[in-house]
Amino acid sequence: MNKEDQILTGVRDLYNKMVWLNKDKMEASLKGYTSSEVHCIEYIEKNVDSNVTKLAESFFMTRGAISKLTKKLIEKGLIESYQKSDNRKEIYFRLTEQGKVIYKIHENLHKEFQDRDKAVFAQITEEQFDSMLSFVEKYSSHLDAEIKKQGKDIKSE
Repeated sequence: MNKEDQILTGVRDLYNKMVWLNKDKMEASLKGYTSSEVHCIEYIEKNVDSNVTKLAESFFMTRGAISKLTKKLIEKGLIESYQKSDNRKEIYFRLTEQGKVIYKIHENLHKEFQDRDKAVFAQITEEQFDSMLSFVEKYSSHLDAEIKKQGKDIKSE
């Protein structure tokens, strides 16, 4: 296996191990909510004026799928829609108090998992962090260009 394959396999394995390790605690603490719902709540809390288009782009989902997801979240009382007085056409989302509770539970779990894994990151030098971040940014830009080259547009799907 060459180094490229080792890196890609390693990244996939790391991700899968994190998901597996965190899964039981996440499911127990956020019972009744799907991963998509929780991550949608997280995005809305962290991004002002979240709308269907921004959510679709962020999650690489269609606007139709995001519309269904946000409708479910509204029905569950986790988010609410609003419009701005200067733009009555666009619909935005914000968390309700109940949505903020779910957001906080999710954030606390992430902090707990980060604390668990701190020992590994404490051993990484600034240069190593910079190198890894540079790789991630370059690879992400490359994939963005490939998506664009294929004429894929998340917004219209």
